[in-house]
Amino acid sequence: QVQLAESGGGLVQAGGSLRLSCVASGYIWRINGMAWYRQPPGKQRELVATITSGGTTNYSDSVKGRFTISRDNAKNTVYLQMNNLKPEHTAVYYCNVDATLTSGTRRSYWGQGTQVTVAS
Repeated sequence: QVQLAESGGGLVQAGGSLRLSCVASGYIWRINGMAWYRQPPGKQRELVATITSGGTTNYSDSVKGRFTISRDNAKNTVYLQMNNLKPEHTAVYYCNVDATLTSGTRRSYWGQGTQVTVAS
């Protein structure tokens, strides 16, 4: 049983920055990969960035050089630092964690989503 609490979204002007956080809690034995997804208005959810348990990162081409994903394993937290934001980045952002519970079960869990709106 895992709960993900997202924070850090809001309204920002073009060129500004935001830092999203996602904290995992529950009967967690181990967190493997972590990721951020986003869903723009009227569009499908898409992958933004991933980070492995070893710290290896991967980004969609559209955010390379602008966004940085990181994690704090001691706090069961994943971050998304978003710089030089553009209106096309407007979306609901969701975190996702691949977790193994103390019971031994393993699956991915979704955060509730946080709205990021970039004004022109």
